[in-house]
Amino acid sequence: MPRASLARPRRTALAGHAAVLALALLTVAQPAAAIDGKLTLHLLRMEPSDRDARRFSNPGWGGGLQIVLPVPGMSRMVAGVAGFDIVNLLDETTSSYDPQSLLRVDQQTSQDYGRVFLGGEFGPHGHGALRPHVGANIALVFYGIHTDVVVPDDYNREQEIRQKLRDENELAFGYDFNAGLDINPWNKVLFDVGVRFLKSFNVPQQLGAGSVAIDPSYVEVYLGVGASLNWLGRTTGKGD
Repeated sequence: MPRASLARPRRTALAGHAAVLALALLTVAQPAAAIDGKLTLHLLRMEPSDRDARRFSNPGWGGGLQIVLPVPGMSRMVAGVAGFDIVNLLDETTSSYDPQSLLRVDQQTSQDYGRVFLGGEFGPHGHGALRPHVGANIALVFYGIHTDVVVPDDYNREQEIRQKLRDENELAFGYDFNAGLDINPWNKVLFDVGVRFLKSFNVPQQLGAGSVAIDPSYVEVYLGVGASLNWLGRTTGKGD
């Protein structure tokens, strides 16, 4: 079944705002050729880690973007962090059949999780092949749940009958603690692996009417590929 939720305008706007934030941080920093730090694209695997999270979501895959800028005067041991993540935590189709006509009706449900985060990171941020780091962030968390009822046409999908049963979005606050290892053999392209413990507060249970608030926790494992901002600045400068 097509995953209509991947094109949700709300989630696109969230990613856009986070990208603007990252670009703004680059703009107010130093001239391009002198920028320290890194820009990393992440592949994410998120696992529910407590009862609240396991009851209302499944493990999911996603992606994210993160920028890290060392704080001047801190011997390149402390850095500021900003970025965003997007993960799909539930994507399922439940089918039922009319006993008389055997007509099939599908209920398609998707639950999306996104966050824009800002925080700090402690660890070596200068030249070095192995750069361990730990950190913490605060986050604005986005939850969306979307349910469609579909009478499918197995021969021509354009003829299917689709009714939107539910389309709800909520914002919450959260934080994370994280630890990782930056593998940086060339001071140009780098790899980043690590784990984050995520917590959200006052999330409406399944976003339904009359639901109670829950405080779900997740464990997120990530693999990142990125580049040194200094190297990107020099490369861009050569092309001008």
